[in-house]
Amino acid sequence: MKSQTEIDEAESRRRLTEAYREEQPRLLARLRAAGRTLEEAEDLVQDVYAETLERLPLVSGIRNLPAWINWLFIRRVTDLWRREKVRASRRVEVTEETLREIIAGTGLDPLDEFVRESLAEALNDALRALPAPQRKILEAQVFGGLTFREIAEATGENMDTLMARKRYALENLSRALRHWIEE
Repeated sequence: MKSQTEIDEAESRRRLTEAYREEQPRLLARLRAAGRTLEEAEDLVQDVYAETLERLPLVSGIRNLPAWINWLFIRRVTDLWRREKVRASRRVEVTEETLREIIAGTGLDPLDEFVRESLAEALNDALRALPAPQRKILEAQVFGGLTFREIAEATGENMDTLMARKRYALENLSRALRHWIEE
């Protein structure tokens, strides 16, 4: 015969699993819309689930478990954003002159066809990997020559949203090209 503690734990685990299944698609969608990769989004959602699982005895006292999971999720996203902000503030901006010196020192000729083709391929791959809303804003501005105001009028979306998408897109491209350079 099961004790009351075991019954409560089983019920809490069932509620948590149900809430997790219910909230997971929404949480993943929010992170993907914020410019995170699918892997990053899944990892963060899994971390929230694991953190909640560690606090299983508390779950029985929580009336609105999906709201509590959302609160943990928001807290995790905020922590992640703060860590990235700190890392970004530590980055050193490299001037064009410094880049030329580095390229000259490596013996790479930026006009070398292989380097150009490899860079173009890496850039195209990075562009294709962007979430559609981010890719569209870059294409509209870079290739279409449109302003944020023109895009906002055409799509009916807020200019701040469009600017944030472009910022996330540029960060994602920067990250992808950094990986290309390191390889």
